[in-house]
Amino acid sequence: MKILFVDDELDVEALFRQKFRKEIKSGELELSFAFSGDNALNLLGTDNPPKFVYVFSDINMPGMSGLELLENIKNRFPQIQVSMISAYGDIENYDRAIKSGAKGFFTKPVDFESLKTEIRELANSIN
Repeated sequence: MKILFVDDELDVEALFRQKFRKEIKSGELELSFAFSGDNALNLLGTDNPPKFVYVFSDINMPGMSGLELLENIKNRFPQIQVSMISAYGDIENYDRAIKSGAKGFFTKPVDFESLKTEIRELANSIN
């Protein structure tokens, strides 16, 4: 299963690769990273239909916010599941994310066990 992580902080790639090393090594997951909303949309648009089945995006990013990215993905690629993450667990961002079609909403620091559960459930629904 191919997953795209979107965050403007470059160090998240090493963290996520470390936390999912077992799933990557077994071939269960393939991780890709984008460091802006525009970069994410470009990656998603390279294949038709996109190979990604799940996007995990930060909300607060310069340029296109994660919420704007979510709306773009849901308009262009409605089959892709998207979850959001924010350093701030405010109800306004949560409500907007869920109303815009987000599958889940996480706060930083990431609860990787909950994220892995969500990814497993998504993989089971596809297979």
